[in-house]
Amino acid sequence: MIRKLSTVSAIALLALLAAFGGFWWYWGSASPQSTCASCHEIENSSTMWAQSGHRNFHCKECHGTAFSNGLHSLKEKAMMVVHHFAGKDMRGIRLNEAQVLEMMDNCKRCHGTEYAGWLSGGHSATYAAIFLSEKHNSAEQLNADCLRCHGMFFAGSIQDLVGPISRKGPWTLATPEKSLQHAIPCLACHKSHRGGSPSEPANYAEPESVFYARRPAPAAPLYYDRYEQTHVEAADLPVLRVREGDRTVNSSEDPLQRLCVQCHAPNAFHEAGTEDDRTPRGVHEGLSCMSCHDAHSNDAKQNCINCHPAISNCRLDVKKMNTTYADRNSPHNIHFVKCLDCHTKGIPPKREP
Repeated sequence: MIRKLSTVSAIALLALLAAFGGFWWYWGSASPQSTCASCHEIENSSTMWAQSGHRNFHCKECHGTAFSNGLHSLKEKAMMVVHHFAGKDMRGIRLNEAQVLEMMDNCKRCHGTEYAGWLSGGHSATYAAIFLSEKHNSAEQLNADCLRCHGMFFAGSIQDLVGPISRKGPWTLATPEKSLQHAIPCLACHKSHRGGSPSEPANYAEPESVFYARRPAPAAPLYYDRYEQTHVEAADLPVLRVREGDRTVNSSEDPLQRLCVQCHAPNAFHEAGTEDDRTPRGVHEGLSCMSCHDAHSNDAKQNCINCHPAISNCRLDVKKMNTTYADRNSPHNIHFVKCLDCHTKGIPPKREP
């Protein structure tokens, strides 16, 4: 009898494992429309994904599986089921900050060059680098608006992140393990479910048509609004108008410029050059940030030669002129420099070769 029960139990266990394995194989290989999207809570995200440039990738390739983070993942998915049957509206499901940071590991699998550029630039700053800066914190008191650009996905308030909220330190993070976390992750400016088409190889059989077959790409980045908890298309952001005295500065209409100025913005009176405003004036007025800066690393070291010859009209290398391009302590900020800043006695005429 005992042997018979053991045999029955073993068969039942094998049948259960086989059923579970079959279900797991189906869930991991079937189209997301018949798996993830079968839950109406995921329908909105699935619809956006189906129209995005990532639609050829399975959900699990970016979001992982129910076992990706062990018991934490299982608990999270189980709570979604509980909320579903409890009648709680879950259609506005959003990634928390930990999930956003985890997503970056998947982003860099395909976007390695962009990730490396971002990692080498200022936008990869950590929470410790930003919120424990003695130089900044002693000059300007920490406040809630800091999180609008630095820590968009942080769920708490500024008091929950760092203290004391004063201009006298020493400052410490409430959660020390956040020290090395990046405060401006990829999803601060990108949305994986954003509309678009997968890239297609050129038709090399007709090389003369390659240029004409290329479709103009819309501005890819978006601005993540921390308060609304949603992404805003760069083209839908307003063009910033800044003033220099009584004059309105000519600002670029480039959608990417509108994204930059959401954080690199002037004071409440829109006075040019105040706060963190970098709106080009002087000889570079009207140019977009992207005319000089790399999109991910923000590097501008090689971009002067895109517009300037190696030798200027006054026979000087523009990269060695006395501006902040060559020396950060120069009185001539590359964003605001005017011809008369250097040519105080008047602009010399162009020399003949």
